[in-house]
Amino acid sequence: MEKIPIPVSLLELALITQGSNVRDTLQKTSDIAQKADELDYKRLWFAEHHNMPHIASAATVVLISYYAQKTKKIRIGSGGIMLPNHSPLVVAEQFGTLDALFPRRIDLGLGRAPGTDPVTAQALNKNFFQAAQQFPQHVAELQQYFSPENSSFPVRSFSSESASVPFWILGSSTESAKLAARYGLPYAFASHFAPNQLLEALAIYRHHFQPSAHLSKPYAMVCANVIISDTEQEAQKQATAMYQMFLDMLHDNRRPIQAPLESMEGIWSAREEAYIRNMLSRTFIGTAKQVQKDLIEFQKLVHADELMITLPIYSHSLRLKVLELARTLFI
Repeated sequence: MEKIPIPVSLLELALITQGSNVRDTLQKTSDIAQKADELDYKRLWFAEHHNMPHIASAATVVLISYYAQKTKKIRIGSGGIMLPNHSPLVVAEQFGTLDALFPRRIDLGLGRAPGTDPVTAQALNKNFFQAAQQFPQHVAELQQYFSPENSSFPVRSFSSESASVPFWILGSSTESAKLAARYGLPYAFASHFAPNQLLEALAIYRHHFQPSAHLSKPYAMVCANVIISDTEQEAQKQATAMYQMFLDMLHDNRRPIQAPLESMEGIWSAREEAYIRNMLSRTFIGTAKQVQKDLIEFQKLVHADELMITLPIYSHSLRLKVLELARTLFI
């Protein structure tokens, strides 16, 4: 069967499973990072989330630095840094320093959302909602800190003025697509949990794209969930861990990822099931052959320049196996 003719990358959430903890999770994530590097995945990105007991990637910059040391060639980055949580100057200094330590291997993906609940967003930044409205201006400010011209400004980020760190705009809506197009930046769409505006956002991004010093033509990456097992039945069973995770988030039930179930029957209502299945409609579940066929059809639909996958799988050994299997589906 034909292979998917685009690069593949990995989004890592450092999922904490039932009975585990942050330390154990981050040690297992080393296995994932090193395997992805060995298999020639293009990028490994970590997502910034806060106040979530099932995700260990809150200190995103720390993880980028640590796993860049653990790997040799894969690009390491943020998927993303939630800019309203941070000072643009501090982000510039952090990522400029990362580029000095790991030249030409660091990506900076930027998001507008808090990556958490409203109360925690306020704890991160008392002026979060105002900062979210100023996201375009803060992206421009961040770009300024990375420019050689910033050497004449009174406030400087010395580590970033000579750095080469690609910026990405992350999003799940048409607004993020417009911003990425206006600034001439690569665009990553979070269809792994927010697929509804995927096609519209990609169309807007490509139609309105303005070439920049960063990028001469549109470059779109799309993220999807992948769960592969030896049989369709076993893959569907493994997917119940993901379904439980989203059901927990729906009900603000804060706990680590739960073990797979034989079935979700009696666990969710018909309304909950419909809502979650819609959120996860860009999830590809089945045998390697089934997933390959579905991903090829997906690529024909979205015409992505790159696909990023995430593996919402409970078993660490199975995640490593799926990481390897998924890589064989791409060029």
